[in-house]
Amino acid sequence: MIIIGIAGGTGSGKTTVVKKILEQLPESEVAILPQDSYYRDSSHLPLEERLEINFDHPDSIEFELLIRHLKELRKGKTIDQPIYSYLTCTRSKETIPVKPCHVIIVEGILVLTNPELRKLMDLKVFVDADADDRLIRVINRDIVERGRSVNKVMERYEQTVKPMHLQFIEPTKRFADLIVPQGGNNHIAIDILTHYIKKNLNLETK
Repeated sequence: MIIIGIAGGTGSGKTTVVKKILEQLPESEVAILPQDSYYRDSSHLPLEERLEINFDHPDSIEFELLIRHLKELRKGKTIDQPIYSYLTCTRSKETIPVKPCHVIIVEGILVLTNPELRKLMDLKVFVDADADDRLIRVINRDIVERGRSVNKVMERYEQTVKPMHLQFIEPTKRFADLIVPQGGNNHIAIDILTHYIKKNLNLETK
């Protein structure tokens, strides 16, 4: 089993990179653990307070559970991955069973901020993108997928997304084994990454 961490700023293209990797690998060989599934449950808070949660701070992630799940997968055990809703800012009572696979991809803006989690990774990737490009993607995503107004998105970007990126996310670039500029548009970097995975899976053509 190899564990790959894919980090990068909000809207940098991490999901696209993961998608393009999956397109080149057998579906049964790869499992994805999105950081977003491991946001702490906030059902004990009033909705107004939940909507003000800083999702870009490491404290918002239950790293303990994510680390435990990775260790269990390495031992050959199936885990119950949480389901998190951005609309209600709570975890669902349902979970998603994830079976051990040859490749585990841990993806999210903060996955390289935790030292213990980094130690479990065989390869650490940072997806880099221009701040303006990331902002455009954040606006589109938050309006369409998370039901936020343009004003609310811009306010959140200025108050949390931008400062948290500079304080916590950008510095983790130094931990990366591979930096992918231009996100999912960087076909060469994605090919290098896919080649690494296939080599470890012995899927390279001989």
